[in-house]
Amino acid sequence: MPTRNDIRNVAIVAHVDHGKTTLVDAMLKQAGAFAAHQQLDDRMMDSNDLEREKGITILAKNTAVKYHPKDGGAPITINIIDTPGHADFGGEVERGLSMVDAVVLLVDASEGPLPQTRFVLRKALSARLPVILCINKTDRPDARIDEVINETYDLFLDLDADEDQIEFPIVFACARDGVASLTKPENGTVPADSENLEPFFSTILEHVPAPVYDENAPLQAHVTNLDADNFLGRIALLRVEQGELRKGQTVAWIKRDGSIQNVRISELLMTEALTRKPAEVAGPGDICAVAGIGDIMIGETLADTENPIALPLITVDEPAISMTIGTNTSPLVGKGGSGKGADAKSSSKVDRKVTARQVKDRLDRELIGNVSLRVLETERPDAWEVQGRGELALAILIETMRREGFELTVGKPQVVTREVNGKTHEPVERLTVDVPEEHMGAVTQLMGVRKGRMDNMSNHGSGWVRMEFVVPSRGLIGFRTEFLTGTRGTGIAHSIHEGYEPWFGTLTTRNNGSLVADRSGVVTAFAMTNLQERGVLFCDPGTEVYEGMIVGENSRADDMDVNITKEKKLTNMRSSNADVAESIVPPRKLSLEQSLEFCREDECIEVTPETVRIRKVVLDAKDRGRTASRAKKG
Repeated sequence: MPTRNDIRNVAIVAHVDHGKTTLVDAMLKQAGAFAAHQQLDDRMMDSNDLEREKGITILAKNTAVKYHPKDGGAPITINIIDTPGHADFGGEVERGLSMVDAVVLLVDASEGPLPQTRFVLRKALSARLPVILCINKTDRPDARIDEVINETYDLFLDLDADEDQIEFPIVFACARDGVASLTKPENGTVPADSENLEPFFSTILEHVPAPVYDENAPLQAHVTNLDADNFLGRIALLRVEQGELRKGQTVAWIKRDGSIQNVRISELLMTEALTRKPAEVAGPGDICAVAGIGDIMIGETLADTENPIALPLITVDEPAISMTIGTNTSPLVGKGGSGKGADAKSSSKVDRKVTARQVKDRLDRELIGNVSLRVLETERPDAWEVQGRGELALAILIETMRREGFELTVGKPQVVTREVNGKTHEPVERLTVDVPEEHMGAVTQLMGVRKGRMDNMSNHGSGWVRMEFVVPSRGLIGFRTEFLTGTRGTGIAHSIHEGYEPWFGTLTTRNNGSLVADRSGVVTAFAMTNLQERGVLFCDPGTEVYEGMIVGENSRADDMDVNITKEKKLTNMRSSNADVAESIVPPRKLSLEQSLEFCREDECIEVTPETVRIRKVVLDAKDRGRTASRAKKG
């Protein structure tokens, strides 16, 4: 069968922070994708604000470079898919792999294969894609190249790779410096026999198969992603499997339900570097974008009108974590800020979205481009159960909606269970922990409370220990904060979905209760001075609070209703310590992710564009008391 030798399609997969996006930056620069006068940023592929803030890739994105071989041959287009490294965004990884013919597995020369490495490699091997191993960050002073290569071979064997897949080429690189080599450098050094990424490019040309097609087959193009443009409307990103796609052509649009509709391609775009440029035709193996189809969805097919043949739909793993998202029901709905002047002024400029219809429409829009998400109805008309891969994926969705002006009430994350042979099974995670030796006991104790069992432990003699645990997913909700506290901020933890096991029973994760405001008002320094002995406070003086809002963490196990708005009584009697300044311990500010971890079963989170507050589901203290007494009797 004929091949397109002028194209290579490859995805770069790796664990979080092993250098995928930095490597793509270096490939773009060295392939001459930018003009000399262009201002270039680091991590150019991480264009999303949240991606830049968190330092991770969230959305799979494609780019293309024109590589000019050293022998002077015709330039070759290398389409590169930069995939997320976090298992919570597995839907993005699966979509990215459906567009390519091979993968580059990037592994840190010090850390070696980690849980997300296992996740993305498992997806690549199951898709029968050839693998190129790239050992990155060889200049790290703690690099251990030989051991990492052996660990990678062990990972391939553990994932049942066949003989062809395990015979992979190895490239050594320092993506930050833009150099690569086929010769193994010394640990802690940059590859010295090369000045650029030429060995990496040549390895891609040699080992990534060129797209194969049938000259007589009708048109087939697979929609793998969606984008939007202010002028063109919805844009479908797709890979042409067979035939040719032309601008102005009428094609058959095969929908998810099997129905077929003829549509016209009003605009055809091809990617060059980081921009899309108009094109007239896209052939087999090309990754392109089309406009003019308003309701097209991921996984659907564009085919020949006379002989429409559908490609298989994209399938993703089932969700493991769910949370309830609904409209904001607190007394401060629509009022925004923290009760302070500057916040109140800025909050008036925010276009607030507080109605159930607006929230539901936004969740429906998210379903269009996020195939790993589910939105289910609940008993209430203003709340929905949203299911996703993990806690981080759902937190990213909430943070995105918050920045768009939505006010929400978010429930505590729960696990999605399933029935197996009449018994309830829950999702479990494989947790990999790297900690200094002196903190082994603290981590083991934390895992014991969460019913995690140790599966493996290794010590490389560097003073650090790597431990692997299998732990129920709900045991990891709220784990990271306690983990960082127990290891004094030195520990590193990563987890990946491992499967389902029988229900583990009751877990006790948070030992301390909450300090709950017993009335509405404004927080005073006088009240904070008296309450800070009771626990850790979350509010600044001047913050507006309401009854049922959580203002701190109690030092004891039970909840405590407190008056944090109490003012100092003024008299005409001079006190002996009147001029002594009251010292207030700085409050602990919780981010959205930390608030989700802190939340208990009877608590929820109020999310507004300005603030994130934790509150009781039932605000009235009397009603909470009645509910608690009924629960004890029952």
